[in-house]
Amino acid sequence: MRTETMRYFRRDQDRGQGLSDNDPMSGVANLFDLGLVFIVGLLLALFGAYHLEDLVRPDTNLTITKQAANGDLEIITKKGKRIEAVKVSKNKNKGRGRRLGTAYRLEDGSMVYVPEQNEKP
Repeated sequence: MRTETMRYFRRDQDRGQGLSDNDPMSGVANLFDLGLVFIVGLLLALFGAYHLEDLVRPDTNLTITKQAANGDLEIITKKGKRIEAVKVSKNKNKGRGRRLGTAYRLEDGSMVYVPEQNEKP
């Protein structure tokens, strides 16, 4: 009976002397996990607050315009899974080219492009 008591006592001593009890860095893993949970929660809150869930849904059409301080405009258009970004600036370009069509500005401010009828592919 004495040997059974000694074995039980040794097991308790072996568990008590492990690295986890004396390691000051053992709590860092828990802090890292807590940080990851906080970041994921923050991202979900931002998606909900700014209604950004439309960016990840494949069946939505979305247009975002962003204007820089220097006047340059960036238009991001999402149609289904296809995303296009177009940068518009006030700079004038010079060079040779050919006329492709005519653009009209409507009363509501939108623009319409009409290609030429005699254009060859």
